[in-house]
Amino acid sequence: MTTLFLGGDVMTGRGIDQVLRHPSDPVLYESYARDARVYVALAEEKNGAIPAPVGDSYIWGAALAELERAAPDARIVNLETSVTRCDDAWPDKGIHYRMHPDNVGCLVAAGIDCCVLANNHVLDWGFAGLEATLATLQRAGLRTAGAGRHAEEAAAPAIIDRGERGRVLVFAIGSESSGIPRRWRAREGQPGVSVVPVLDGNAARQLAAAIGAHRRPNDVVVVSAHWGGNYGYEVPRQQRDFARTLIDSALVDVVHGHSSHHPKGLELYRGRLILYGCGDLLNDYEGISGHESYRGDLALMYFPTLDPAGGLVALRMVPLRIRKLTLERAARADAAWLKGTLERESLLDRSLELDADDALRFAP
Repeated sequence: MTTLFLGGDVMTGRGIDQVLRHPSDPVLYESYARDARVYVALAEEKNGAIPAPVGDSYIWGAALAELERAAPDARIVNLETSVTRCDDAWPDKGIHYRMHPDNVGCLVAAGIDCCVLANNHVLDWGFAGLEATLATLQRAGLRTAGAGRHAEEAAAPAIIDRGERGRVLVFAIGSESSGIPRRWRAREGQPGVSVVPVLDGNAARQLAAAIGAHRRPNDVVVVSAHWGGNYGYEVPRQQRDFARTLIDSALVDVVHGHSSHHPKGLELYRGRLILYGCGDLLNDYEGISGHESYRGDLALMYFPTLDPAGGLVALRMVPLRIRKLTLERAARADAAWLKGTLERESLLDRSLELDADDALRFAP
């Protein structure tokens, strides 16, 4: 059996970066705020004082105990920030996320194995910022997928070796529908993101062929996709067809989707798990009004357990709440709200279970 930890967007830049031990220059170029410390002040205004500077493990809060409890074979998140000292903000882009390289210990503190980088913020501080991000993460022992110094590196999987138990391969792609600028696409001799221009059957089959060139017996294959907008539960037909085609290829075990700021529906297709939107796991959105009906303050940790053939045996989802720029266990009423929302939006043949520990469970 293989158990994975899959997290949605981890946004450790801006306000979160400011409360860590080594804050970046707080300058922003947003219409809303010109100083990243504004987001710290908003969080404190809503939920109380934050004891900054905080240690590397602070931002994970209750998530650390859940990771220890689950003891997953691989820990995978979408890291939606640049990790750099570069000051060359991408022009004509409304929001720029940046974490100081000396704060990379916050990712190490959670034992993250793979940072997915195929998203719309990894190049916020230019191509030099991306190269600095790659170098910093790699020096810290963190694997990356979905971005690179050239097209071949951006398309290559992150490989998490489990010895005789095989490997976990993480392929990552981004869609322009998530806000990735077209110029960010990695090319021969040019750094950038692994972008799929059109999410159609041809693109899925091309990706499946690339996966087939890497896959060995006993490998678990995860495709991590940054696609779609920030709010809304609708799953576009092209996303559903793309994910199903990857599974039809008999090569992909889990599709790990993200970009939405709230959890979206999931699907069990031919025994394989598709997560269409994992939501934000960490952000600095406390105190920002708007979209309250989506409950963006709630987050989920996803722990799928797979059989040796890659089929889903069980899925445990742990509800958390983002408060004071850290994670705490969600109240049972909040967990019940997430249960109802996921049941309404998912394609499953049975209901989710809310267990005595306020976690959501699904077993095929």
